[in-house]
Amino acid sequence: MDGPNRATTAWRQPDAPPSDALLEEIASRFRLLGEPMRLKILSALSQGERSVGELVEQLGAKQSNVSKHLQAMADEGLLRRRRVGTTIIYMIDDPTILNLCDVVCGGVRARITERARMFEGE
Repeated sequence: MDGPNRATTAWRQPDAPPSDALLEEIASRFRLLGEPMRLKILSALSQGERSVGELVEQLGAKQSNVSKHLQAMADEGLLRRRRVGTTIIYMIDDPTILNLCDVVCGGVRARITERARMFEGE
């Protein structure tokens, strides 16, 4: 099985269970996304590259907080950065992370919608 389906199911193949090292990497990626500010940053960067200052303004957050999260995501390979003069520009380096966020967001929205329907029926 090649293409996107292979990538989306590679970790749960019955004939080749994932190694502990792979599972630790996967868990690390999920932990990295466990901060709402990081999700806000990813959402902003999904629209295109941004400087730290632009992200601070767009998100209404402190520069130190935004910079801390950008550093963590860059260190783990989610983001890439480049310097233009004295400005650091960030962009998404691993676009698969957006697919993951889309899947999780879709699941959460569906669950919320289902709960709302349950309460409407009461």
